Amino acid sequence: MWSFRAWRRRRILARHPIAPATWAAVRQRLPLLDGLSEAEEQRLRERAVLFLHGKHLTALRGVALDEEDRLALAAQAELPLLQLAELNWYQGFHEIVLYPDDFLSPQRHRDASGVVHEWDAEHSGEAWQQGPVILAWPGVQASGGWDGYNLVIHELAHKLDMLNGDANGLPPLHRSMRIDDWAGAMQSAYDALNAQLDDDPHAATGIDPYAAENPAEFFAVTSEYFFCAPDLLAEAFPAVYAQLMLFYRQDPLARLQRLQATHPDYRSTPKEAHPATNG
Repeated sequence: MWSFRAWRRRRILARHPIAPATWAAVRQRLPLLDGLSEAEEQRLRERAVLFLHGKHLTALRGVALDEEDRLALAAQAELPLLQLAELNWYQGFHEIVLYPDDFLSPQRHRDASGVVHEWDAEHSGEAWQQGPVILAWPGVQASGGWDGYNLVIHELAHKLDMLNGDANGLPPLHRSMRIDDWAGAMQSAYDALNAQLDDDPHAATGIDPYAAENPAEFFAVTSEYFFCAPDLLAEAFPAVYAQLMLFYRQDPLARLQRLQATHPDYRSTPKEAHPATNG
């Protein structure tokens, strides 16, 4: 049966081919894609093209984007969706704004006493409900390795979270998943992380302590670690890793372990096997 959606998809891909040399350069700067199968990599290439067709990248003064830059950003954006059906997961926004550096963002918080506090905080990224994603270009450039940091994945995880409304750490789960299992794993780990930091604000936590900020940040940070330092997340919070594996339908830890067993660049102890760049 003829499908307009499939026809349109093929038309976009045919009009925007990626030169092999350009994709090779993208792969060189994104070690976190190492170990993908040929079919997975081909799917990621196609979805990166479709992402760039559907989202507008607005580069502010001081940010210069070439085709490789755009594709590298898009590939990281699409990695979390690689094993999910194309169901417009990144709906509700059409623009990614790239700042030349971290930016000040107005913050507002009402405490338990009802007092409203307002201040400006320096951020490297923001995702707005029914609005754009804002990324600091240095943070995007620093993303792509196995070091637990990925600004693109972090902010787009917020967009997945917002599919149910306000970001609260509960994205729309698959029918095969149970909300009680998700909530139990996430809340237990979130509480444990906060308890550790309450005892010692300078504690060496298993994941970035920013995850303790609120449940939305916990989901975004653990999504970062799931793809960029899966061994550290699985060690710190195995139940969280298991839930994210069900949600994203991927197992980056298994991929990393295969690389550690077979690839000379990854033959080191797990905590050392996070090459941030390939050149």
